[in-house]
Amino acid sequence: MTEVLFYHLTESRLEQALPDLLERSLGRGWRVVVQCSSDERLEALDNHLWTYREDSFLPHGSDKESSGQLQPVLLTTDPAQRANEPHVRFLVDGAVPDTLSGYVRAVYLFDGHDTDQLDTARGRWKVEKAAGHAVTYWQQTEEGRWVKKA
Repeated sequence: MTEVLFYHLTESRLEQALPDLLERSLGRGWRVVVQCSSDERLEALDNHLWTYREDSFLPHGSDKESSGQLQPVLLTTDPAQRANEPHVRFLVDGAVPDTLSGYVRAVYLFDGHDTDQLDTARGRWKVEKAAGHAVTYWQQTEEGRWVKKA
């Protein structure tokens, strides 16, 4: 059974929230795959993760490169991509996985101001719960902190 977390972005954008969550995953020794819904989003995140903070960067790459299996964080649009043998799968902008079987954790990050992403997240909540995964829902406070709501 995979632990599935739903993160409802209400006070920050994906680019602000994702790096911290990725750093926490890497801090646990987990390898990560981030599934994007488009090549444009993948490219934007790829660039952002190199420069999001002046004193740090997240080691990562995309599956467009031949070294995907070596990456601690692998960016992809492929719902079945597992080249880096990830423990965690992040799903952004309404991306939907092939399966969550074999992951320690899956994280859906969705924009609370985007109706399509909200609808996708609600649908995925039902799917993941019906599949027997342990699902939790987290929402941002006005200060940008995460609070478990369900």
